Amino acid sequence: MYAVVNSGGKQYKVQQGQVLRVEKIPGDVGNPVTFDRVLMFSEGENVSIGQPALENIVVEGHIVEQGKAKKIIVFKYKKRKRYRRKKGHRQEFTAVLIDGIKAKAPKPSEAKDEPKAEAKKPEAERVSPKKAEAASESPQKEASKRAKTTATTTKNAESEKETK
Repeated sequence: MYAVVNSGGKQYKVQQGQVLRVEKIPGDVGNPVTFDRVLMFSEGENVSIGQPALENIVVEGHIVEQGKAKKIIVFKYKKRKRYRRKKGHRQEFTAVLIDGIKAKAPKPSEAKDEPKAEAKKPEAERVSPKKAEAASESPQKEASKRAKTTATTTKNAESEKETK
């Protein structure tokens, strides 16, 4: 059984009992760590791949060590230009002992919220506050517009009769 987790912008394949060195995670030695962003989980021949992550799997562990890696030398050089720069760098890391890969139970509040999400009102019934104000004013405005248009149409009809 193994999983692929994402931590610090990198992906790691982990198994139970493995010591994993990842980029610095805040915490003291012995503190528990959970990796929520599990990209893939394999148990025997059953393989689950997340798109992008699996939401029901969690990798748990605890911090074994906080430290710095070996120094690397960064040397920049341009020939015939008298340009040389020498720098060193030590990357901080956290060593995590993987305790187990577990399926997390859905929260009871999430399970209750889902049916409510399905019973949403159709878009025609949902009205924003601005639209509600406009709707309350619109019958009066529409009635006055209708009266004006009927008055102009009757005037036009009368003028047409007189010209004939």
